[in-house]
Amino acid sequence: PAYKAAISGAVPGEWTMDLDAAKALAAQTGLPLLLNFTGSDWCGWCRLMDKQVFSQDAWKTYAKERFILVWIDFPQDKALVPARFVERNQQLLKEFDVGGFPTFILLDADGQTRLGQAGASRDVDPERFIAVLEDVLRASDKAIAALKERLTDEQKTALDAAKADRDGARRKLADWIATDPEPSEENTVLYQSMRDDVERTEAAFMEWLKSAP
Repeated sequence: PAYKAAISGAVPGEWTMDLDAAKALAAQTGLPLLLNFTGSDWCGWCRLMDKQVFSQDAWKTYAKERFILVWIDFPQDKALVPARFVERNQQLLKEFDVGGFPTFILLDADGQTRLGQAGASRDVDPERFIAVLEDVLRASDKAIAALKERLTDEQKTALDAAKADRDGARRKLADWIATDPEPSEENTVLYQSMRDDVERTEAAFMEWLKSAP
């Protein structure tokens, strides 16, 4: 079959299904891993990402300097994934709690530390998706720990406050959703209000990080 990614070995910036080789290369190069959970032959959003981002030269140029790319596919055409990867892909789906496709998980070069995740958007292009990934990397615990080494105590306090606001807004929304609230106009308004708080605090946190020394 014409596989949509290599089935053995790994090269920076090129998709591979060989996670073991990808992890070995990440450890060797120090590059983070980008795991693409996709339904390559049926998922409309996945196809949109392939067309508008991954097939574009701007993405290819960026990715080969920045990421080891891993293709984790759940196609309708079972021939698109070698049999030896099928069970492993299912395990990864559960391990990373993936709820929809595409989901992009970023791992540190150690192959274990989760840096964050991203999804698709209708108006995506290489520049927009690259900006999303850079924000994910910038907001990771690893990057924040490195940043704090260069900050004054006052700046650390401001950073911690911005992060706490963001985390608190996220937690408030998640806890409310977990109560399985009844559909109603009042709850719709409440949900949107909490979503607005999440977006506001996330934007403020990212702005702080981008303007940090």
